[in-house]
Amino acid sequence: MATLELGIEEGGVVSPAGRTRRLGPLFWAAVGWTVVILAAAALAGVLPLPSPTDMDMLERRAPASVLHWLGTDGLGRDELARLIHGAQISLTVGLCAPIIGITIGGALGMLAGYFRGRFETLVVGSMDVLLAFPPLILVLAIIAFLGQSILNLTCIIGVLSIPAFMRVARAATLTLARREFVIAAEALGATHARILMRELLPNVFLPLFAFFLLGVAVTIVVEGALSFLGLGVPPPISSWGSMIGEGRESLEVAPRLAFMPAIAMFLTVLSFNLVGDTLRALTDPRQGAL
Repeated sequence: MATLELGIEEGGVVSPAGRTRRLGPLFWAAVGWTVVILAAAALAGVLPLPSPTDMDMLERRAPASVLHWLGTDGLGRDELARLIHGAQISLTVGLCAPIIGITIGGALGMLAGYFRGRFETLVVGSMDVLLAFPPLILVLAIIAFLGQSILNLTCIIGVLSIPAFMRVARAATLTLARREFVIAAEALGATHARILMRELLPNVFLPLFAFFLLGVAVTIVVEGALSFLGLGVPPPISSWGSMIGEGRESLEVAPRLAFMPAIAMFLTVLSFNLVGDTLRALTDPRQGAL
């Protein structure tokens, strides 16, 4: 069975374990922020925060205080509570949509890269057809037909991410499909299913997971852009994108209402990008010794 060669240098090639020593403070800072924002979003319902939907028109755009640590928005709602609950929406879409892509696209990519032939042509051709549709127009059409909801938005972005994950899985499978451990498994009489699940999947999953983290960052930006345009989750549910959109009206008197969710989105996207790009470099079969 395939095993990962860790911490060994052969022929001048440094294995993934050898490269982990190069991880710097920026990587760990990104990991720390990712853990903090995921924990805050997961525990938003039990944290001692005001309701993100309760309005107080007498406290509109109030500055930071003991009751409202980050102040209030244009409708008197607590800004910190809206930021944390908005993280729930942004991260829910940001995590669930790439899960759809990595599940369907990863499976199709592995099958296409392993079996090749007509099946590969069919899969690659169908993904090219999906990529031919302008994504924004496709999203507008589907949302107009199905309506605005978290489920619809997640499914649409997830389907649009399938071609990218398929290409990554197919490329990794093509690299590994004729390696010695696969040929040895075939010689021992292993079935196609066993080779795919036991030999190829553990190795293909590593670059796929690294790309998944990059996909989370991209999806958060896409969801934020759609919410900014009014195509995301419907009110009174808030996400970072819709908060930025609402903050536009207060840029002259309270610019923090747009800047704070923008900064939260920026730091989160940057952290996922840093972690994903680092893991991609560590698990790249062209650089490592898988």
